[in-house]
Amino acid sequence: MLLADFEMGAVNKGQAMHDLATTLWPYNRSITGPGLRQTLDILSKRHDGFRTHHFKTGTHVFDWEIPREWTIWDAYIEHESGQRFAEFAKNNLSVLGYAAPLDIVLDHADLDPYLYTQPDQPDRIPYVTSYYKERSGFCMRENEKAALPTGKFRLFIDSEFSDGEVVIGECVIPGESDREILFSTYICHPSMANNELSGPVLADQILQDLAERKASTGLRYTYRVLFLVETIGSIAYLSRFAGHLKAQVDAGFVLSCVGDERAYSHVESRFGTSLADRALNAALKGLPNTKRYSFLQRGSDERQFCAPGIDLPVCGFCKSKYGEYQEYHTDADDLTLVTPKGLSDAHRVISDVIGALEHGLYPKTNVLCEPQMGKRGLYPTISQKGSYDAVRLRMDTLAYADGQIDVFDMCERIGVNLGTLNDELEILTVNGLISTENAKHELETGNVG
Repeated sequence: MLLADFEMGAVNKGQAMHDLATTLWPYNRSITGPGLRQTLDILSKRHDGFRTHHFKTGTHVFDWEIPREWTIWDAYIEHESGQRFAEFAKNNLSVLGYAAPLDIVLDHADLDPYLYTQPDQPDRIPYVTSYYKERSGFCMRENEKAALPTGKFRLFIDSEFSDGEVVIGECVIPGESDREILFSTYICHPSMANNELSGPVLADQILQDLAERKASTGLRYTYRVLFLVETIGSIAYLSRFAGHLKAQVDAGFVLSCVGDERAYSHVESRFGTSLADRALNAALKGLPNTKRYSFLQRGSDERQFCAPGIDLPVCGFCKSKYGEYQEYHTDADDLTLVTPKGLSDAHRVISDVIGALEHGLYPKTNVLCEPQMGKRGLYPTISQKGSYDAVRLRMDTLAYADGQIDVFDMCERIGVNLGTLNDELEILTVNGLISTENAKHELETGNVG
């Protein structure tokens, strides 16, 4: 099956991902609480084999401890005139994440310790949290803060801390091999589109693609897709499953901020040489505005997966990298920034990686010397200056198909994008000219994360 066939309807998939992001948008997600469960509940109903892992408050996970669960019902600042500001009901970024309950009356001069703004972006509500130190507060636009009237204000936060749990979603799709490919994304932010919902909706689409592929042609690899809460969730999961992952995972990808149309970004694993790094580098080759960031510029859960002693071969994939675009962690990161096309383009990158893994990493020619391509309709039957150019990629692909060089190295040597090479390999396979395996003797995964 040609990769183009596998991706048929990519535009529709982009719209479907955006529609799911719209559905998930209103929930007030955090590292614990109702919004997290509501999001997981929606995702779990979309996939067979979806399960959850639970880590109770007070549980020690490596050097961390699972915090108390946070629930919030309402929050606002009310002026003595009755006018309200920073209303949680209107925008769930308006309250400090994990804000402690509060009900006090203050003079205007005493408000400042409770107000968080982004002075360099005075028209934006910032996203601010305080997970591990109890405090109360509100987030608002700097211009709004500057325009607050004089007088008295009631600061009201109807929230609660209780013994609860961190919940993690997981879906495993078994393949012929028990060797695994890992995808991880996070579901712990309130209403932000790129820095939250783009990753989960792409992961959701990947699961649908894999289920369809398994039903039609089968899967070589086993795929594990995680829906985590960032940092504490990945640490908790690794505290329970690191041994299994270290033994089984050949490549992994953290999906974050994958929905805009501005860039493609690769955040390296710890040494930048893992199978995952090479796969993503090949998939991004030749795409516009591609940026590669070293592990020193990490910021998502690749921090945990690549930590010393864990050492998983995991890198990060973004469109515009977290922290590198102006809407990041503000209310401007909305459903207009994330587009169906942006999501579809990200989906194509990951589809190219999966396509290469499933087709086989080590192509090997089935004939000695150059095959007779013309009789197969794969080469011009008229020889003239310039006629070779049209099939140069085909012949270069065959020239390196020795069963020793993997497809990602072939992309680098030939200078071609992974998706393009995948299509060429499919043509050669259909015509019986090459066979592919995912190993020479044992799969070479490159250096650790």
